[in-house]
Amino acid sequence: MKDGLVIAIDGPAGAGKTTISKALAKKLNYTYIDTGALYRGFALKALRDGVDIDDDVRVQKMCDEIDLCFREVGGELRLHLGGIDVSKQIREPVMSMKASDISARPIVRKALLGVQRELGKDGGVIFEGRDIGTVVFPDADLKFYLSASVKERARRRYMDFVGAGKRVDMDALINDISQRDKNDSSRKHAPLKQAKDAIYIDSTEYSIDEVVELMITEVNKKL
Repeated sequence: MKDGLVIAIDGPAGAGKTTISKALAKKLNYTYIDTGALYRGFALKALRDGVDIDDDVRVQKMCDEIDLCFREVGGELRLHLGGIDVSKQIREPVMSMKASDISARPIVRKALLGVQRELGKDGGVIFEGRDIGTVVFPDADLKFYLSASVKERARRRYMDFVGAGKRVDMDALINDISQRDKNDSSRKHAPLKQAKDAIYIDSTEYSIDEVVELMITEVNKKL
């Protein structure tokens, strides 16, 4: 018997999925799973090893051998690659497009599908990603599609980088997010799209707390 709901939160880059998913998980005492981190982990490994993502043989070998998992550290799930916490490294700006490219590869998506479903089999989890409600958990108990304008998403990313002491160009961020939207929504396998039964939320004009409260209302209806 499941211990709680399986909640899917999909949407484009920079929509606030991570912050809002974490806040919702804390409110519900659920486990938060960032599926995008798994793809970033793959991308980091490919970058470090000089693996061409178009090389099916090498990518398949990496899928078979990669040691990638979540471990709880201080009450938070952290991504470990080869036993080392890489949660910080996968958030570097260069990793966004790399992750988008590698997530388009069917063999990578297939390799991670089982991992994600295993993490959610007991319920009481919130999955954040781009194809959770459409592919990974098409029968999720509750689905949200979270979005915001491109400029607002770029502004949020800009503030994140500035807060971390990194210098980035706003125009470059807008271009990167627009390109990633195009890549994610047009890829042949598991493209980014809103599930038919997902609740759409445009967070452009909402605060984090306001979005979380909207979601809590829907959770209570479901429960």
